Amino acid sequence: MRMSELSTESGVAIPTIKYYLREGLLHQGEQLTATRADYDDSHLHRLRLIRALLEVGRLPVASIKKVVEAVQDESLPIHELLGTAHYALSPAVEPEPTPEWETARAQVDALLDRLDWQVTAEAPARDELAQTVVRMHQLGLTADLAPYAAAAERLVTEVELNTIPYDGPRDAAVEALVLGTVLYGRAFDALRRLAQESESARRFAREAD
Repeated sequence: MRMSELSTESGVAIPTIKYYLREGLLHQGEQLTATRADYDDSHLHRLRLIRALLEVGRLPVASIKKVVEAVQDESLPIHELLGTAHYALSPAVEPEPTPEWETARAQVDALLDRLDWQVTAEAPARDELAQTVVRMHQLGLTADLAPYAAAAERLVTEVELNTIPYDGPRDAAVEALVLGTVLYGRAFDALRRLAQESESARRFAREAD
């Protein structure tokens, strides 16, 4: 297909496509003439991935480049490929060199050890979770994470990872991970709030009556 057709099919404007080509985010098409190239489904998959990373994942171009480079590296195992995307999605957290921070990080590390989760020591989500634990302690909340970890593990093993198309293009697998991580994460938060309202009604509505 021509670039105009690629733009129509993907919903990405032609100037944006040209920018992605210049930045190396999108691989070059098959050059037919000096001014014309041919594009195929692989370009559509890549544009969908870039849009997911940009619009849903809210990633900067530099982070998108790292993910795209991982997608293009066919020697990279799928676990490391998905890990690259996961790490890119994690917000940057600056560890606090305080005893409170160290205690929270130790609590997180101990929980992961008890769960026997295979997570690298450098995983950004460790620091993200530790930061949340620090805030919980500061606000006088009990950081009982075990029930949430159990729910997360069940969701991931029984649902989320089963929806990723591992046998298709690598772009599609990463796109599914990004969309699932971000959008289902938001949906889960909303469902928790709805469940809390419903359970509150069951427990306290009669008392109010």
